[in-house]
Amino acid sequence: MQKLVESFVATANAFDVDGALSLFAADAVIDDVSVGDAFVGTDGVRQYLERFFVSYSTKSSLLSVVEVDSFHSDVRLDFTGDFGHEIGILKIAINPDGLIERIDADLE
Repeated sequence: MQKLVESFVATANAFDVDGALSLFAADAVIDDVSVGDAFVGTDGVRQYLERFFVSYSTKSSLLSVVEVDSFHSDVRLDFTGDFGHEIGILKIAINPDGLIERIDADLE
């Protein structure tokens, strides 16, 4: 899980949307309470990455990864960008193929 999270942070920081998408299952969901919306499937995840990472020049620094079990981790990130500075929490679930199937995102 640590390597998957590091890959997600690296591709998002590089604004490599296609690279980040390769880490997600086709039916993945990002539910972000802080923006009040859920983004479903490849098109939804692409929209989320383009809107909240690329458009805001968001850079993330990994603060911690706590593996809850083999398929779930709680990730804490430091976000900076055109919006300022925030600390975020991502509850990440992966499928048996090791792809991200769900992220529940919020800000501290």
